[in-house]
Amino acid sequence: MSGPSRKTRVIKRININTDKCNGCLACEVICSAFHAAPRYSSTNPSRSRIRVIRDPVADIYIPVYAGEYTVAECAGRDKYVIDGKEYSECAFCRASCPSRDLFKEPDSGLPLKCDMCESDPTLKEPMCVQWCLADALTFEEREEEVDEAVAIDEMDAGLEALADKFGWSKLLDAASRMAKKE
Repeated sequence: MSGPSRKTRVIKRININTDKCNGCLACEVICSAFHAAPRYSSTNPSRSRIRVIRDPVADIYIPVYAGEYTVAECAGRDKYVIDGKEYSECAFCRASCPSRDLFKEPDSGLPLKCDMCESDPTLKEPMCVQWCLADALTFEEREEEVDEAVAIDEMDAGLEALADKFGWSKLLDAASRMAKKE
């Protein structure tokens, strides 16, 4: 009897060096333009999958890119103090959740997630990384072995959570719109 089938998957990640970020917001602008319909037709920061937490007076700029959707608010309400200014844990969270509008599509309310600009296969790295002139954003790609069943279970759980939150019809409409963009 053999064990679970193994599958190799590519892990893509944007690394963030907050010491290099100068708060120019080029990452937000290009991300929103890339995800506009039609592509590059407009810029709307609320469609951006990356946001820069800014405190220009204290010279603090922290890019955060959209992660997974979560159906529940987190229990953590920690505070962080950076250069004397207090920030809530939510400010640095990558999740789209019910307690805030950050990383939600402004028209439908569906959660946004960084897709690493994969809808354009000619790109070697996400647009935000390419446009970051301060080199605060770098792209990393590596391979990792996972159980095939685990990968399918993760996808099913994610789709189920979205369907529970927004309904299957909205989810299918969004998937249809996304398929047309390809």
